[in-house]
Amino acid sequence: MSDNFVEVQGLRKFFNVGNNRILKAVNDISFSIKQGETLGLVGESGCGKSTAGRTIIRLYEPTAGSVTVDGVEVTKLSKSKMKAQRRNMQMIFQDPFASLNPRMTILDIIGEALDIHGLAGSRAERKRRVEELLELVGLNAEHASRFPHEFSGGQRQRIGITRALAVEPKFIICDEPISALDVSIQAQVINLLMDLQKKMDLTYLFVAHDLSMVKYMSDRVAVMYLGKIVEIAKSEDLYANPQHPYTTALLSAIPVPDIEDEGRKERIVLQGDLPSPINPPSGCPFRTRCPAATERCAQEAPELRETRPGHLAACHYA
Repeated sequence: MSDNFVEVQGLRKFFNVGNNRILKAVNDISFSIKQGETLGLVGESGCGKSTAGRTIIRLYEPTAGSVTVDGVEVTKLSKSKMKAQRRNMQMIFQDPFASLNPRMTILDIIGEALDIHGLAGSRAERKRRVEELLELVGLNAEHASRFPHEFSGGQRQRIGITRALAVEPKFIICDEPISALDVSIQAQVINLLMDLQKKMDLTYLFVAHDLSMVKYMSDRVAVMYLGKIVEIAKSEDLYANPQHPYTTALLSAIPVPDIEDEGRKERIVLQGDLPSPINPPSGCPFRTRCPAATERCAQEAPELRETRPGHLAACHYA
């Protein structure tokens, strides 16, 4: 038995975009997450990180590969068995304005999950459970009778978190849960997620592009580029000693509060544009923008290998 709570092996998600063209959004990624751990998944827009999250939870059907959650291989489950498994795995969506039905009250939005899984025996029990959940995330019981448009962005995201918690999951995919919020609200939501993790022993896949927030939130971090994972390490190790040139460039873009330190910091500006996932480069996917690329990088795709204890990088020269 593995001690990993989530195991992703060789996961692929391809989309047919017409004219015999295939968009390789997620192209053979593998990683694991231990129970109670947070794995941050980072990368620039369009790298496939949100698609990876949706494929893991089977909102998108995978093209290939396997996902195992709490000993159950979810990629092999039928639709009826997948419904029961969804109690174990939930998602917090990026946009709190688009992910809540504007025609439903908060009581019905959260209560719908209880209804689907048969977790409330009566209307009174359903209402009581929803009110308990709202108070758990810092909202009031009377908010249950209101509609989504009556709340701020931060409050709506708390409602989205409440909906995910309603079925008592063990694994939650947080798909950029703070990117649509004001900076002043982001820290509140992150601290709430961390408090809930401790109280309920939750396991998180935290998808984001805010590298400083990922460092604060995550135990380990996986860096994604053009549908592939190029580096995985413990958070403090990855930020202190990046092994892949793409990770190094990403970290150089993090602002430093001290003006003198910012002036001494070397900013790495990548040349060229992000290649299309419809027609990715041969060999290493990063070679067209990498300042250290050689002929070997064009001919041979690097494997994700251990370069130091617990630190993996997909680079021939790491």
